[in-house]
Amino acid sequence: QKNSCVLPEDLKNFYLMTDGFEMTWSVKTDDTPMPLGSMMINSVSKLCRLGGSSMYTLPSAPTLADLEDDTDEEGDGDKPEKPHFDSRSLIFELDPCNGNGKVCLVYKHAEPVVSPDTEIWFLDRALYWHFLTKTFTAYYRLLITHLGLPQWQYAFTSYGVSPQAKQWFNMYKPITINTTLLSEEADSFVNKLDPNKVFKSKNKTPVLKKKPTSQPPSSQKSHTTMTSAKTSSLAGNSSKK
Repeated sequence: QKNSCVLPEDLKNFYLMTDGFEMTWSVKTDDTPMPLGSMMINSVSKLCRLGGSSMYTLPSAPTLADLEDDTDEEGDGDKPEKPHFDSRSLIFELDPCNGNGKVCLVYKHAEPVVSPDTEIWFLDRALYWHFLTKTFTAYYRLLITHLGLPQWQYAFTSYGVSPQAKQWFNMYKPITINTTLLSEEADSFVNKLDPNKVFKSKNKTPVLKKKPTSQPPSSQKSHTTMTSAKTSSLAGNSSKK
């Protein structure tokens, strides 16, 4: 009511379930926990407007609106129109990003009446705007997908994440940080295993054991006849003696 605007439906449903969201996780180095990931959505009370007033009490103190550059591109080509710090846009901070910038909910058309259409933008430390998503739901999925890694929002800028942050990405999100490679080589991360070969039944050839060669029955019979004849002849000789 204060800013004469209505929250988008998905963000309103989010705040009806929980008044903000904050989750941090750590890694253990040399048996010492080190905070690494941070996922945060400001509560309703901290959903502060940016560019509305000066940070200082002096009457002539500069505001963010004084940094507005009319020569900046306005929806250049297929790029969306960037937000404005003056009265043309309403900007609310969703995530302070641990001082690395600000994720903002932006009403880009606030004159003469605030448009219900909103977008999610990232404002870096140099006060440059970078488009993230059209809806809060899509941004929330990005937040979870990137695990809240440091400076993950800079992956959507033209200059990318810092070398230190890239090391964490290579460790925990290697495919996400290699989005250029993924787009150029669509099959580089595709499993190319042939299921017919993987699940092929392996029929082992039975090993034939060598059996001792058996003499033919005829030879056995002749050998038996010769043995009996020899025995009878010996018996005859002994009887003659």
